[in-house]
Amino acid sequence: MALASATSLIDSVVPISAGAHVTAAAFLGATPVLALGDGAVFFAEDPGRRVEAHPDAGILVAATNGDLLLTGGDDGRVVATDAKGTLTVLGDEKGQWIDAVALRSDGAAAWSAGKTVRSRSAKGEVKTIAMASTARGLAFAPKGYRLAIAHYNGASLWFPNTAEAPDSLTWKGSHLDVTWSPDGRFLVTSMQENSMHGWRLADGGNMRMSGYPAKPRSFSWSRDGNWLATSGAEACVVWPFEGKTGPMGKQPRECGVRTAKITQVAFHPKAMVLAMGYDDGFVLMCRLSDASELPVRLERSEGGAVSALAWDDKGERLLFGTRGGDAGLIRLPT
Repeated sequence: MALASATSLIDSVVPISAGAHVTAAAFLGATPVLALGDGAVFFAEDPGRRVEAHPDAGILVAATNGDLLLTGGDDGRVVATDAKGTLTVLGDEKGQWIDAVALRSDGAAAWSAGKTVRSRSAKGEVKTIAMASTARGLAFAPKGYRLAIAHYNGASLWFPNTAEAPDSLTWKGSHLDVTWSPDGRFLVTSMQENSMHGWRLADGGNMRMSGYPAKPRSFSWSRDGNWLATSGAEACVVWPFEGKTGPMGKQPRECGVRTAKITQVAFHPKAMVLAMGYDDGFVLMCRLSDASELPVRLERSEGGAVSALAWDDKGERLLFGTRGGDAGLIRLPT
């Protein structure tokens, strides 16, 4: 992938005024959308067009499978939005805050409210499990109908279609977000304790990934699954996952070093290129092969930290948003 000049990238950004905190960014097919803190789904290329997914409420969490945007709000509703703006309510927890959502490629969805986790199959069948502590993160396995649940003192792996108790992965502390490696061999969580933790699922081996000055709340896998990029430091920390043991005994790579902390990361879907957003509003692209760096957006502290980043599935466009409601869309030069 060829990177253009810094000037051409910055000048190519189409500014967007979303009008509210940007909770998430996504592409629904070719349609770029933003999930907003005021409860709306905003269509980025059609200024002024928005659908009220959560009227009189805010969107707290979101997930996408490329066709749908799944949002959870402080109204207790779980709503799927498609590229046409059609809204489908998948769940309603009656005013409880939705803590996490997850979405599979086939449309199966999961959400949590407090200690309650629900998984809704692609056919619409809902199964429920009660956890011992608040479920903070959810992620579907790359293959099979299995859900990872992050919570206090570890994570659980649940098959919603069976009556069996979930498998437990233990590690002391508060686990927040969770992700599977693309090949399904590793499970990784972010932690309240400013660290990451992982498990090799073949043998349950623990993988400690510490040293962050802040919570690493954003992470992204490279297309080949060999690298996991993470936020939470003044550089993007990229952990190696090739081989049987993952990152154990290996040093992570770092890129995008600045005096501001990274808040969002997103791997390009086809190339070893990373997009990174910072807490001062700066957006940067880095090519890992030679560490080439190009700014996409200069720091604009009044707009707040970058709170969302998303590539389209071809890797031709990058969408970003900030806590202050500023956003932008860039099409990379070919």
